[in-house]
Amino acid sequence: MVKIRLRRAGKKKQPVYKIVVADSRAWRNGKFIEAIGQYNPLVNPMVINVKEDRLFGWLKRGAQPTDTTRSLLQRKGLWLKWGLMKKGADEATIAAEFEKWQLLQPEKSRREAERKARRKATRKKNAAAEAPAIAGTAPASTAEPAVEPAAAPTVS
Repeated sequence: MVKIRLRRAGKKKQPVYKIVVADSRAWRNGKFIEAIGQYNPLVNPMVINVKEDRLFGWLKRGAQPTDTTRSLLQRKGLWLKWGLMKKGADEATIAAEFEKWQLLQPEKSRREAERKARRKATRKKNAAAEAPAIAGTAPASTAEPAVEPAAAPTVS
């Protein structure tokens, strides 16, 4: 079976992926049939470049994308185009649907950024609340002051 998948490249801790068409039995960085794109997750926003004509050519021949590759194609809008092509839509319909999809993307990215900010704030709040419990003692500022010992009685 032929798969469309990611092939890791780049340096240690700095991955860059090539989107390749490969036999499913080949190992991750091994032999591949054709490189059809590139994905760089480290830049903001992430960069996804794909040769659309080659991608659609391989999909028509029966190549199956992996789950990760499919999600990248969805982010790029190519999976929407492919779905419309499979249904037999004409070029004008595909272009109109893709344009509608592109208009919705800024709103979607704004909502995603807000969700990430809320999640980050919640994690900070939870971490601050759990910190004293993890240490097992009360914070230093609330510790009780030391009590001086009573003076010893004097013998006369």
